[in-house]
Amino acid sequence: MISASQGIIQQEIEAGTGAAIGMAVDGSGMRTALRLWFEDLEERYGPVVELKPFGLRGYRVRLAFGRFAGEVVRKIQSAADEDVRLARALVASIGSQVELDLGGQTRDDWQVASGAFTITATVRGMPAEPEAAMPMVCRDVIVPLMGAMAELIGYDVIEQDAEDEHEMEGSVLLAAVKRRERNPRNRLLCIRLHGERCACCGLEPRSIYGDAGGIIEVHHVEPLSLLGAPRPYDPATDLLPLCPNCHRAVHTRRPVPLAPDELRTLLNSQAAAEAAG
Repeated sequence: MISASQGIIQQEIEAGTGAAIGMAVDGSGMRTALRLWFEDLEERYGPVVELKPFGLRGYRVRLAFGRFAGEVVRKIQSAADEDVRLARALVASIGSQVELDLGGQTRDDWQVASGAFTITATVRGMPAEPEAAMPMVCRDVIVPLMGAMAELIGYDVIEQDAEDEHEMEGSVLLAAVKRRERNPRNRLLCIRLHGERCACCGLEPRSIYGDAGGIIEVHHVEPLSLLGAPRPYDPATDLLPLCPNCHRAVHTRRPVPLAPDELRTLLNSQAAAEAAG
C-alpha cells in the first residue's frame, strides 16, 4: 500500500527538491491516496500532489493548488525567466512513457496562469511491490513536478552564516539564493540531461562504487557570479556533470575556471607523457 511507503516517498522527494515535505493519507476515495505538499507553505496555500494507484500496476500523480494559493500563484507568475526555464526543463525531463496532461499546454511552454492550473501524470507498468515502485514514481514523476514548482516559488537551499540564522524564520517565499550550484534541482536536471559520467575524464562513479557512487557533481560552465549581464540560462548547455576530482581541478584557476575542453587537453597531455616515459 502507498501509506506503508511514506518514509521512502518523503526521503526521495526531499532529497530531490531540497524542500521539507508534508504528507497525509487520504482514504476518502475508492483507493487510498497520498497527499504531498511543501511543509513550509502548508497544504491549503501551496501546490499539492496527490498520488494514488491507477489500474493494476500503474499510478496517477496530480498536481494542483490549494484554495488559498493566491499569494503562491502570484509569486510563481513573477518568477525570473531563468527559473521558468529550469522549471520547464524539469517537467520536460519526465520520460515520454509517462502520460502527461498539462491542461492543453505543452511540456516546453506551459505556465501557471491561475490557481486552476493542474498537471496530471499517469505511469503504467510499475513493479507490483510498492516498495519497488514508489522510488521509481518519485524519481521519475513527483520529484520533477515538485522541483519545478519549488523553482518557480523560489525555494532554494541556502548557505546561511551563523550570525544570520535569525533571518531564516518566516515564509519560504522570502528566501534568497546565495549559491545556485547548491540547488539540488540543478543536480537532478543535470543528471537527467547528461547522465552520471564525468564530462572531462569519462569516469562514472556509480559503475565503480555502486550505491555509494552517487558523487557526481554539477558544474556551471560559466559561473553565474561572473556574468556581466543577465543572459538566457540553458540547463542543457550551462550545466555539466563532473567527478569530484575534475570539478576540483577546473576550479584551481580563479576567478575563471578552466573550461572542460582545457582540462581534457591537460588530461590527454599527461596521459601521453606517461605513455612516452
